[in-house]
This record gives sequence, structure tokens and C-alpha cells, in this order.
Amino acid sequence: MARVVAQILHPAPESGAGPLVRALETVRAENADRQAASFRSAGAVAWIDNGGAAHTFAERVRALIDREAPDGVVLLGSGSIPLASSADRRAFVDVAAGPTGHALANSRFSADAIAVAGASVLAGIPDLASDNGLPRWLAAAGLTVRDLIGRWRLQVDLDSPLDALLVVPRRTARHLDRAAVDTAPVRRALGRVGAVARDPAAELIVAGRTSSAALRWLERSTASRTRALVEERGFRTRTDAQRPVRSSLGLVLDRDGPEALGPRLAELGDGALVDSRVLIAHRFGADERAWPHPEDRFASDLLLPERIEDPWLRALTRSARDASIPIVLGGHTLVGPGVRLAVGRSDRWT
Repeated sequence: MARVVAQILHPAPESGAGPLVRALETVRAENADRQAASFRSAGAVAWIDNGGAAHTFAERVRALIDREAPDGVVLLGSGSIPLASSADRRAFVDVAAGPTGHALANSRFSADAIAVAGASVLAGIPDLASDNGLPRWLAAAGLTVRDLIGRWRLQVDLDSPLDALLVVPRRTARHLDRAAVDTAPVRRALGRVGAVARDPAAELIVAGRTSSAALRWLERSTASRTRALVEERGFRTRTDAQRPVRSSLGLVLDRDGPEALGPRLAELGDGALVDSRVLIAHRFGADERAWPHPEDRFASDLLLPERIEDPWLRALTRSARDASIPIVLGGHTLVGPGVRLAVGRSDRWT
């Protein structure tokens, strides 16, 4: 019987990390524990990798192959696929235990979870910054790569406290309350955006790395009209040879300033879900190391400008919070698979 190892990558927060980073890491650690137990039930050897001496994604994978010599592996981050079912996890384990030369990802374009049969191929993995680009490398190495892009729940990821609020609202709110973090502003905004989505006379704006699947769901499941601005999907896996990240909405803010976000969006609709990472990448570049630090980004997602050090992001967030229409800022989950969670049930935010 093939030996499959599920490695769940959970880097501990750096010393001196702020309360928002620590709250997110607590939620991700809880998700990692649940994932490990479920993968063990599916027949894999599962363990949580807290980093140790190896720091990069590639180093940690190569160390796993050298130490465990598994027949197949399942790789995922501690914030990955929190809504996965037992059948979903079994699908990953079955591929990892199957014939060599096959791989299965939640998304081949930007993987958060991936199974690989014939794990020895990963001994030659280059220094990828993360698992997002792994499917492309495996395909170039000759493996057959399939994905489960049609399962929206597998595209949800816990990248920020807002994502955690969308997925596990009560548990995350408790962690944030203990850290003296006010979630009322973003909960009010989410409730108001949900009301917009239920109003046939209203128009909901969705801007950023949204998908055709998310837009189809909005068309089927909401009463409002939808104005979509789709841009910069896959910017995290772009090569150096590709053009820099550019956002249409970002160009407007270049001209009018970050404090214009609210007024400009109010000209276009009655509520908005905005992928702020596209705006940040437009402003600061695609390399996340040049961005405002995570504590700032997470405070922006929670509409707490007073907690933000970076002046540009602070002005952007204040404009969103104080706008005449409800605006929620976040990442890929908010405008992609998470739209179902953001606007699907109004009682989540009361």
C-alpha cells in the first residue's frame, strides 16, 4: 500500500507580531489541527510543519522528501481549504496514493493544496516562493495535473482575519475580542452589503480577482445588479518577464488619491466588495515584501484605519469606512469564493 504523507505548513508568527497576526495564526493553527485529523482518517500520515531550520516552501518540501521518502504527498498551508469535506480530502489522498506522474490541486493556476504521486520528483523542486506556482512546475516536469476548480469551497483560504470571520465568524470574533480588536465596523459593512445584494433596485460592485464562478453565483442568488471589475488574477504567480501589476481602479486612485476610493465607488454602485491586494500591488509592486506589513493590511480589512501605520493604506481604509455606501476591503477570498459567505446570510453579522 502506498505511503502518503500530508504536510501542513504552519509557520509560527515572528516575535513581536501584532494582535491581528496572532489572532489569524490561532485560527490557522486550529484549522491545521482539524486538517491533520481528517487526513489521518483518510489514510495519510499527517503532521504539522512549524518551519524549523528550513524557511522557504521549497526547502521544507525537499526536507520532507529526504526525511520521509513517501510514495505520495499532499501539501497545504495551515489556512488552506478550511471548508473541505472528508470526501475532498480523500480525493487528494487517493491521487497521492495512485500511479506515479499525477497531481491534483485545488486550483492549477494558484494552488493552496496539492497532491503528488511519485513524490520523489519533488526532490528537484526549485526555490519557489510558495505552493501557488507548484502546478506549473509539475506540468513542466511532465506530470499530469488536474484540479478541483469547480468546487468553490476548496478555493477559500484563511489569508486574513476577515477571511476567518467569513468562514468561522463566532470563533474568530472571540479571538479578536480577546485581543481588544473591534469587529463592529466590518460586521456593519458586511450586513449593509448583504442588504444591497438583496435589493433589486441596487447595484453591487465587485472589484479585483473575482471569477466567472463567483459572478454566476451572484447572478443566480442575489436580487441586485452586479458591476464587476475583474483584474490581475494570478498576479502572485507571474514571472519577472511579465508586465507590472496594473489596476484600473488603482489608476483612478493614482490620479485622485486614496481618499477618493469611497466617493468614486459611490458613483458606480450602492455597495462594494473590493480586493485591496490588487490596489496594494498596483501601488507598491507585486513583491509582498514591499507592501505595508500584515498588521496594517489586516486592520484595513477590518476597517480600522486608526490601527494602520502606512499613510496611503490608512487613507484608503478611512475612505472605505466613511463612504456613503458600504465598502468591504479584503483579498481573493472576499471577492471570489467568499462572496457566498459575505452576502449569503444577513444574520451572520448581527
